Amino acid sequence: MSQINSSQSDGDERYSALINNAAAVRAICSAVEGTLGPKGLDTMLVSELGDVLITNDGATILEQMDVTHPAAKLVVQVARSQQRHVGDGTTTATVLAGAMVAEGLSEVSRGVPVAKVVAGIQEGIGQAVQFMRSRSRPVLGADDPMLYRIAYVAGRENRELADQIIEAMNIVGQETLGSEQFRFSESVITADGGSSEVWPGILLNKQPSMFLPVKDLLSAKILVLQDALEPEQMEEEALTTEMGYKAYSERKEKFLQQLEQLSALNVGLIAVDRGAHAEAEQFCADRGILLLTRVPRNDLLKLSRYTGARPLRRSGLNKSPEDLVASLGFAGQIRYDERIQKVKVGEGAGQPAVTIVVGGTTKEVVSERARIAKDAASAVQAAIRSGYVAGGGAIEIAAARELDRYGETVRGMEGFGISAVARALRKPMAQIVTNAGFNPLEKVEQVKAVQLESDTDSIAVDCDTGQLMDCFKSEVVDPTYVKIQAIQAAGEVASAVLRIHTVVKMKKGYSADE
Repeated sequence: MSQINSSQSDGDERYSALINNAAAVRAICSAVEGTLGPKGLDTMLVSELGDVLITNDGATILEQMDVTHPAAKLVVQVARSQQRHVGDGTTTATVLAGAMVAEGLSEVSRGVPVAKVVAGIQEGIGQAVQFMRSRSRPVLGADDPMLYRIAYVAGRENRELADQIIEAMNIVGQETLGSEQFRFSESVITADGGSSEVWPGILLNKQPSMFLPVKDLLSAKILVLQDALEPEQMEEEALTTEMGYKAYSERKEKFLQQLEQLSALNVGLIAVDRGAHAEAEQFCADRGILLLTRVPRNDLLKLSRYTGARPLRRSGLNKSPEDLVASLGFAGQIRYDERIQKVKVGEGAGQPAVTIVVGGTTKEVVSERARIAKDAASAVQAAIRSGYVAGGGAIEIAAARELDRYGETVRGMEGFGISAVARALRKPMAQIVTNAGFNPLEKVEQVKAVQLESDTDSIAVDCDTGQLMDCFKSEVVDPTYVKIQAIQAAGEVASAVLRIHTVVKMKKGYSADE
């Protein structure tokens, strides 16, 4: 008996770093797993100053948590990676990562070498991804009803947000959504105290430079200036001389002529990333030109892409009218919305764009609704790019079943790592069922049995009734890419945590960037 205790103690000491890291990962996962599924609840985050944030968005929870343990920070990086690449599925990725670490630790504790477990996990991840791709169904055009269901499910079953996402999707079109350069989620903006709407264009979060009534502009050209709208500068010392003052007066006169030229070219909007001369502001106000100063670079880029404008430096104003026209953008309508204090630009001549304005009564409500809308937008875009699979944890259960079969054919100890992935893949459904108030052991076993009997990957649990359902018939689906990215990200962090044998504190002054 003493020999057994001694052996167990040696094992615990040998893998003390792994056990400690696994506990930290488990702690961080427990903060978000309660939000998974349609019956998931919210998490309250409280700052040192007493500020409160209530959300069930996994990425937000992990990003705002005070995380100090190095292994736990790896899990936070998983959420960031999932959010950056996909924009949805962060909670699933986190839950899977925690489950894989726990199952991997279980195999290591049994005596399986860490290297074999990690190799098996990586092989299992590859097989699971291949299986999901083979079961993916394509989106059948913009009218495919599954797109609305994806927006509805990812949007926390908020019909208003789902309607907005689908309306916005139809404005920009599937070709734009399929582009790798376009991020649909960035089309979502907030409007504190305002109402929700979908604007077929872009919104600029700027007020006109002069507080005068702004008329709606139709068929206006747009100048984007990556500079200040003012005469060419001179050294202050030069202005003290008669010759220098004369030169400045000539530059100022030339600048006014350039402004007249812009007015003659029917420029209706000038957006600059710096300030503007007082006379330039008055000139624009007198002629009905909307002048926006100190516009952020991102907004200038967005305006340029949407209207087809080519950003100019101040010296570009010296171009001939013909050359200058080629650099101007165009918009069919421009208006300033005083209610939300933003400039609306529509009917641009450049790349398609849309803006989803999320409103609400309070800043906290608006922020949470915007996070949900971004998730829904990302999910819809992912589905258009990659298709969709059964949701509710059903596809993970089916993939686990395939891994069990595949693991039986593997010779070597890598099979233990494959089994660890298979068990981890059952965790999402188990957690969804738990959050809905049902027995996870009973329900998961029922799902496994019916999927095996029917040879299907679409059987899951109805979280309202507890009965089994066909996800495709019930229209409970998830984008394929969201699932695949979540599994791959979880596998990466699990492999990284399992490989850590010792933890050593670095000396002061050392930077990982060195």
